[in-house]
Amino acid sequence: MKQERTKTILSTLWIFVLLNTFARDIHELGRPGMLEQVAAGVIDGVVITEVMMLLGGIMFEIQILMVLLSQILKYPVNRWLNIIVGIITIGIVVSQNLNPDLDNIFFMVIKISALIGVIGIAIRWRPVNGKDDNARNP
Repeated sequence: MKQERTKTILSTLWIFVLLNTFARDIHELGRPGMLEQVAAGVIDGVVITEVMMLLGGIMFEIQILMVLLSQILKYPVNRWLNIIVGIITIGIVVSQNLNPDLDNIFFMVIKISALIGVIGIAIRWRPVNGKDDNARNP
């Protein structure tokens, strides 16, 4: 497969992960008592601070940025960035679900599956004839 196709698949998978992150967060608002917790600034006993909000924003922004970077970066940096950020994002998804309920498990499995896809595609992505500009997908 051509490099542009690989970039499109990676970018699309990042969009899929991002949309599932939004869907899970919106879905959580339907949990009994969640809106009251959000309004109070304490969710499941955790006080929501400015630092926590900043870290959450950074986590979202990294996923948004990967949609763009997967399209514009050249092969070697693109490949490694997708591998590294994919692994880090899996760690974040798991760390946010240490005591998950059924719907959180559902969203976690979907996001981790897509991230494994990102990592797998990036790991197998190799240049054609040693030329980075014509890198191919496995």
